[in-house]
Amino acid sequence: MTMQTSAFSLDQQTMERIEHKLRDKQRMAQARAQELFGVFHEELTDEETWALKYLFAYMPVNDMADYDGALFLSHVRRTLEIRKQMPWGERVPDHLFLHFVLPYRVNTENIEDSRGILYDQLADRTKSLSMADAILETNYWCHEKATYIGSDLRTISPLTMIRNARGRCGEESTLAVAALRSIGIPARQVYTPRWAHCDDNHAWVEAWADGTWYYIGACEPEARLNQGWFSPPARRAMLINTRIYADYPGPEDITLADEWFTEINLLENYAPTRTITVLVKDEQGNPVSGAEVFFELYNMAEFYPIAALPTNEQGEASFKTGFGDLLIRAVYAGKWGEQKITVADSDRYEMTLDRTEQPAGTLDLDMVPPPEREGEAAEPLTEEKIQRHNTRLEEGTKIRTGYEDTFLNEAQAAELAGETGLPAERVWDVLSKARGNSREIAAFLRERAGEYGEWPLRLLESLNEKDLVDTFCETLDDHLIGSLSQRGNLTEDTFVQYVLCPRVLYEMIVPYRRFFQDAFTDAETETFRADPSVLARKLDGEFELWEDLPNMKGKGNPVGTYKLLKGDRVSLDIFFVAICRSLGIPARLHPSELKPQYMTGGSWEDAVFASTFTQHEEAKDWGSLRLVRDTEAAPETPDASYSENFTFARLENGIYKTLFYPHGKTDVYDEPFEVEPGSYRLTSGVRLKDGTVQARFAYFKVSAGEQTDVMLTYRQAVQDIPVLGTMDRANTLMTLDGTSRTLGELIGMSGAIAAWIEPEREPTKHLFRELSELAEPFAEIAAPIILIVGDSEWTTSFDPSNYPKLPSRTMFVRDSTYASLPDFISQSPAHEAGFPHLFVLDAQDQIRYTASGYKIGTGKEALQVLTGVWQ
Repeated sequence: MTMQTSAFSLDQQTMERIEHKLRDKQRMAQARAQELFGVFHEELTDEETWALKYLFAYMPVNDMADYDGALFLSHVRRTLEIRKQMPWGERVPDHLFLHFVLPYRVNTENIEDSRGILYDQLADRTKSLSMADAILETNYWCHEKATYIGSDLRTISPLTMIRNARGRCGEESTLAVAALRSIGIPARQVYTPRWAHCDDNHAWVEAWADGTWYYIGACEPEARLNQGWFSPPARRAMLINTRIYADYPGPEDITLADEWFTEINLLENYAPTRTITVLVKDEQGNPVSGAEVFFELYNMAEFYPIAALPTNEQGEASFKTGFGDLLIRAVYAGKWGEQKITVADSDRYEMTLDRTEQPAGTLDLDMVPPPEREGEAAEPLTEEKIQRHNTRLEEGTKIRTGYEDTFLNEAQAAELAGETGLPAERVWDVLSKARGNSREIAAFLRERAGEYGEWPLRLLESLNEKDLVDTFCETLDDHLIGSLSQRGNLTEDTFVQYVLCPRVLYEMIVPYRRFFQDAFTDAETETFRADPSVLARKLDGEFELWEDLPNMKGKGNPVGTYKLLKGDRVSLDIFFVAICRSLGIPARLHPSELKPQYMTGGSWEDAVFASTFTQHEEAKDWGSLRLVRDTEAAPETPDASYSENFTFARLENGIYKTLFYPHGKTDVYDEPFEVEPGSYRLTSGVRLKDGTVQARFAYFKVSAGEQTDVMLTYRQAVQDIPVLGTMDRANTLMTLDGTSRTLGELIGMSGAIAAWIEPEREPTKHLFRELSELAEPFAEIAAPIILIVGDSEWTTSFDPSNYPKLPSRTMFVRDSTYASLPDFISQSPAHEAGFPHLFVLDAQDQIRYTASGYKIGTGKEALQVLTGVWQ
């Protein structure tokens, strides 16, 4: 049968592909057919029909579990209306509209019917502008709504981001993309999965205007497009990409065309690139088709795969990347090969799958990132534009802080504590974290404390900080009342952590207790409590594993998963734990392995699933791993910190899987780690100032029921502390009390740190965090830290008292024109890198270290140098 449509310029082949994938999803989601697909029985236009088909065809399984078709129809209708209402709507080509305007999802955020809400905020501000200016104006609006703060892995929705007024870069860019799409401008979230020259990663936004894609820093406006503090770091990236949930034809380079998504490589828009080809062979020299090739770089003390590509029929996998070092690992049928490469050396590499056992001993390797490069010179902005931009930033900050002033304050928290009889300090702690949701949280405490005492507060304290911003009374009631009815004879700590707490991993908190308590008979519930393995076997036989989008993990609503009868692996694991907790069975995901466990007889047991439910096939006896301190380490050896300078990983099917422990965990020598038996690799690394990492692998095995001792060692980097210049002590600065002081008076005579900062920007906020985390060792040195802010960067909202954890000898001062900055900051690359500009000074006022712009780890590097020159 020939299909015909004029909607979205779809050709016959594309329509057939969409119909085929839609039928797959209808079969997969048969258990929720009416809730999802009943909207097709409504009176729909041709465009509405095909827009819905397109969304359903590529929809993640978790969305089919968690949301109804009515939400998607509302989204489609509002988006099509907006296309007609905005002046550029018809200028946006259909293929861009489908892929970068119509989608309802940006990242892994909770989906809300927000398109019309955002449109109502932005339409009048933008419709009289050019598309390019509308992008800039939208980012000024985003700046009014939110600013940067580091947070956990869960991505909050755009509306929650607005309620919270802050979020990490992935959430800022989710808000900005959603905002741009809400006025019909194609937009996409782009990111570097991991930096090569420092730890962490970053996400920003690309938006399309009249034939060209531009980039912006989300919620961090600039006076023009294609400008941001991350521009210099992006020129050192090894991959910058985005995922599109469709069969996307380009024209960008396609890194991976999966059945359910397309990954496109945008690196060449930011940095020099080279396409490398890896030929994978077996031991007889034959090409291996279907091998998986991992392109890995060092970041956060692990070798992280920034891309994983299958080999083609010729045994080849090609990848466009930057001019740095990579560790390449190829895996197939239980065999693997591994090779460290320097991309600048060649564009073709061969690997042989000849390993089935890991080596013994240690292996050292250097990982060199792409070098710093200068960007193209941009035409200077006029003074008028600069002034207008600074005014807009100040106005936006005032709007945002004015909104933040509406949050419940400490006095109101104390009043609530008096009403409810709850401890004032703890009440204020949860209300301050709830921010724009503080009145909802206060209402819950006021309503429930009389009947349940401290338990409502205990429930709130069991949540992650971010949960307090988007969890509401109905949900809290379900978990409070539903859990207290199941407490039984559990100890308080066990009950709070593993029954009362609804948080399992990084999923959205939703009601599910009453639902699961009603889903099983009393007899079934008693059987499950007596032997939770019976519940595991029941679920194993009734639910199906469905994997589609590998970056959509752990977002399934347990009730939706139950109704759909399937989910991805992590969502099914969360689902099992949620049912157990609903029935009063203590349950968790193992702290490092993230596998479902239940408590029985006071000890933890693995949930055993024999079929495809979660692919956790059998319970294993655990072993233990004890890290041993290197007593002969040099004084400059870094203090052990998990995910900062060491990790360990277990070998599974030829791939090393890094174990999950809290980032920055330092008590690593105190107790052995409980781990599964197997082959392990300990990775340690020392990052040098230029971004190069001196890495070390230590290989060992852990046996069931036994303890393995492994010494944690680091390679010894040569400490080079050159003299880079001299600081002028005579420069005059202004203290916060209005006193004029020279820089020399502030820094003293024994060495110091001086940093010129821009408090509203993410790079400076990273520096604040790092200095705060190092408050204790800085206190031991007793070195002054002088943080200097120019008048144009000192916004009315900036309050130094908001940073109480900074080292005790930290002082904020003002420099009206930044005249005290050393001259070489005006030169590239420091000038382009931007704030903060940090200097370590010795007792002779000599500059011994400097760092500019975004660089994770600056705080530790500065501390190390200061320790070396301190007198």
